[in-house]
Amino acid sequence: MTLLLGVDTGGTFTDFVILSDGTLRIHKVLSTPEDPSAAILQGLTELNLFPVIKAGKARLVHGSTVATNAALENKGAKTVYITNRGFTDILRIGRQARLDLYTLQPAPIYDPVPPQLCVGTGGRMDAKGNLLEALSPGELKNLRIKIQALQPEAIAINLLYSFLDDSQEILIEDALKDLAFVSRSSFVLPEYREYERGIATWLNAWLGPLVQDYIIKLQNEVSPAQVAVMQSSGETIDSTQASKRAANLLLSGPAGGVSAAAFIGKALDISKIITFDMGGTSTDVSLLVGNPIITNSGKLGPYPVAIPMIDIHTIGAGGGSIAYVDEGGSLQVGPASAGASPGPACYGRGGSEATVTDANLLLGKLPEHTSLSNGIMLNPDLATTAIAKLSKILGTSVINTAQGIVEVAEQHMVRALQVISVERGFDPKDFTLMCFGGAGGLHVCALAEALGISNIVLPIHGGVFSAFGMLVAKPGRQLVKTVNKQLFQESRKIQSKALKGIHNKAAAVDKLEINIDREINEYFQTLIENGTRELLAEGLTPQHFHIQKTAALRYLGQSFTLTLPWENTEQSINAFHNAHKNRYGHLFNLPIELVNVIVRISTQATAWNLAELNKVEGQPAPQTENEQHSVYEREQLLAGHRLAGPALIIEQVATSYVAPGWHCQVDCSGHLKLTLEKPKG
Repeated sequence: MTLLLGVDTGGTFTDFVILSDGTLRIHKVLSTPEDPSAAILQGLTELNLFPVIKAGKARLVHGSTVATNAALENKGAKTVYITNRGFTDILRIGRQARLDLYTLQPAPIYDPVPPQLCVGTGGRMDAKGNLLEALSPGELKNLRIKIQALQPEAIAINLLYSFLDDSQEILIEDALKDLAFVSRSSFVLPEYREYERGIATWLNAWLGPLVQDYIIKLQNEVSPAQVAVMQSSGETIDSTQASKRAANLLLSGPAGGVSAAAFIGKALDISKIITFDMGGTSTDVSLLVGNPIITNSGKLGPYPVAIPMIDIHTIGAGGGSIAYVDEGGSLQVGPASAGASPGPACYGRGGSEATVTDANLLLGKLPEHTSLSNGIMLNPDLATTAIAKLSKILGTSVINTAQGIVEVAEQHMVRALQVISVERGFDPKDFTLMCFGGAGGLHVCALAEALGISNIVLPIHGGVFSAFGMLVAKPGRQLVKTVNKQLFQESRKIQSKALKGIHNKAAAVDKLEINIDREINEYFQTLIENGTRELLAEGLTPQHFHIQKTAALRYLGQSFTLTLPWENTEQSINAFHNAHKNRYGHLFNLPIELVNVIVRISTQATAWNLAELNKVEGQPAPQTENEQHSVYEREQLLAGHRLAGPALIIEQVATSYVAPGWHCQVDCSGHLKLTLEKPKG
């Protein structure tokens, strides 16, 4: 049997989950941001997995932060941007939207590509896909000479309306592909909106060489094991193809956690879930209604990311988030983080600034001298020294300052959870809060109470949950294409003109709708064939492919769309009217436009189930007492054990705090289900 290994590289820790012969093992090592593969190789060595790997009996699924970190740190490759003449300023101009409406002195937004690296050329299409200006051999030759002089590491090609006809982009790609890493918009994102398409293509080119180098290095180290990478949309992609789609990996790690939440939610028959993933560097939140919600309106700093991705909201609030006093004398937390090196002050690795972890330690939410992965022992004296610097400035006690640090961090997290729920039109009271990440369990009860949520799930192996999600994710693709088809307009035209003198107009309209459906199905079929081809190249079996067809629809004249399942024209029109009324409270008597067709192709993940725990037979949960709380070791809890807060539940990779008023029950798989006691009266 092939060993299955999930690896998630985070800002502070690199997590491992190993599935072999139906048994799960977990492991953590400190991340190595300067070379993420070093931490992976260290973990594989400590786990003694190289004999299995070198025997070709392992498959590694990886959540990579290489693309994310390079983008956030502005460390992409030198990239030339090629577009049609007269449109080289598109990425610089953008949408001319202010990020903050009321900021009188906004920070400058730097050009994604410097003007001297933006090159105009021919090959222009019109809005119907007709060729207005063909590329001549002489122009391609001159373009090659110009690009050679610029000596780029990557090239992004984004011609107008190339999503309707990609022939001119392909000509440029063929002429330049031996000079640098080449990314063309008709491959990366064949959608309308040249700015968003251009940003996605630039990101893919800008990050591509870094991702490619990293993946090649990792592949060589673990050869002949299979290597797959988690995509932002929640499906995995073979590593040999991942470097071509670097922009699809920006939420690679967090997507693993949401995939795991969907897996556990189905097992527990919970369909409405808000996920809360707090690690050492950041907090990621998302919302599921049965399945993860996919968006094409993501952001990376000031730039739109129109690549399909799970709707995840990320903030710089983690266990390692640094607390400080701002110029106005107010206590602030994050987004800067102590990370893996030097880490929080209490790690004893040279960190001197107070963090959320230091505050939790002094408040008793982390037992003194707790041992973390890599043999790190938490030192309360070092935490006290770091927080005392802030308490002196604030003129209050160390404990009050620690409490303030936690409260400020929790306010940031509450706001993030409101963004993903209330601002999306969902009432958080209707959802279960599923908490994971090494630091999340310390704050989850307070967050749930602030949002009016009365049910929490702390899943087993929650401290390595994103790595766990790599094991349950399905190989797959999400492909999209703009078609801009006005569904009602055709019927109206025929009824007003072509149907004059025809007695059976209803039959004629039916025939027209059949023709429209046939045309739209051809668009879907092209995407299905492209996605199937990529999955077959990974050695996957087509009999197990699952295909979902959706369409992005809007009323004619609107700027934004609603994405709904597609069956046929009539069904989709009715579904759109209902969805628009449910979302916005009204509908219009206007033509409906089909903007994008979207195909999601996935195949089966490895079939397995979590092992069941032994059941309790009347004995209470084993515990120890400290000055503030009852303390339980999660590994000693059995199915059916019940406990009440205040209590600490400690485990190898996480610690959870059950607040007063909350009750916890252990289910048969080891998940902790927390419920809030209803107030009397």
